[in-house]
Amino acid sequence: MDKPALPEVKILEKGFADLKEGCKMLIPTPRLIEDYLKHTTPGNRVDLKQMRRDLAAENGAEYTCPLTTGIFLRILTEFTNEQKEAGKPLQSLAPVWRVIHPELPIWKKLAFDKKWLEDAWKSELEHR
Repeated sequence: MDKPALPEVKILEKGFADLKEGCKMLIPTPRLIEDYLKHTTPGNRVDLKQMRRDLAAENGAEYTCPLTTGIFLRILTEFTNEQKEAGKPLQSLAPVWRVIHPELPIWKKLAFDKKWLEDAWKSELEHR
């Protein structure tokens, strides 16, 4: 969860995914994603591409790395599940249920029963 400890902005030496050579790309951290999600509006879905755009803008970059964002979002989600399993209340957790949903490829990679994510999302909508 804490490695890397700090986000980093790199200049791409060659194109990567949909990013062009020479652009500034943010390598986020799980904690940066956690902080972003904790500041999102309850009851609203977070679009992954919008989150990447926001993180880039907030950190002086043009883009956020799609690969590391996915990896770190999965790490954060697994960590959040561990905290939930340890008895921490949902209100104290990063609201990963706002961004994680069955249509995302990451959903299939999660190594736990995801029903609580769906239930947390539904509960949040009911209390809006």
